[in-house]
Amino acid sequence: MNSVNSKVSFEVNGVPRHLELDNRTTLLDALREHLYLTGTKKGCDHGQCGACTVMVDGRRINSCLTLAVMHEGNHVTTIEGLGTPENLHPMQAAFVKHDGYQCGYCTPGQICSAVAMLGEIKAGIPSHVSADLTAAPDVTAAEMRERMSGNICRCGAYSNILDAISEVAGRQA
Repeated sequence: MNSVNSKVSFEVNGVPRHLELDNRTTLLDALREHLYLTGTKKGCDHGQCGACTVMVDGRRINSCLTLAVMHEGNHVTTIEGLGTPENLHPMQAAFVKHDGYQCGYCTPGQICSAVAMLGEIKAGIPSHVSADLTAAPDVTAAEMRERMSGNICRCGAYSNILDAISEVAGRQA
C-alpha cells in the first residue's frame, strides 16, 4: 500500500510550522519525530493514559489519537511551550513545589491537562460530577479528580498533583 503525503501548517508553541507528512502520521509523532519536541510522551498510544496530552486551540487532546493533517491552521501548545527552566509556568512551578511527579513520565501530559482543565472550569464547561449543569463549575477536589481522570500516573502521585492544581486554582481541595 502506497502512502500519501500532505502538507500541513500549524503553529506549535507560538512558532509557525510547515510539514509534509504521511497522512497517517499522528500529531504525537509529528511533534516528536518531525519537530523533535520530545516532552510530549508516547505512553499507551491508544488514548488511555494521557501521557501525550497537548493543547490545541486551548483545548486538551490526546495527541496519539488525532492525525497531524487534521490540525491545519491550529495553535498547538506542548509542555515546551508553557514555560522554560528559567521561567516556569505557574503549573510547572506548583508541580515542582508539591512534588507532583515521581518518575516524571506522565508529568508533561498531566501539566498540559491541568492547565487546560482549569481553563474549562473558567469557561463554565461542566463535567460528569458537576452538581448543577447550568451553574459555573466549582474548583472542588471531586471536579478536579474527574476532569484529570484521563491522565494516569503509575507512581500514584495523585494527591500531590491535586495539591499543585489546587494551588494554581487558588483554592484548597
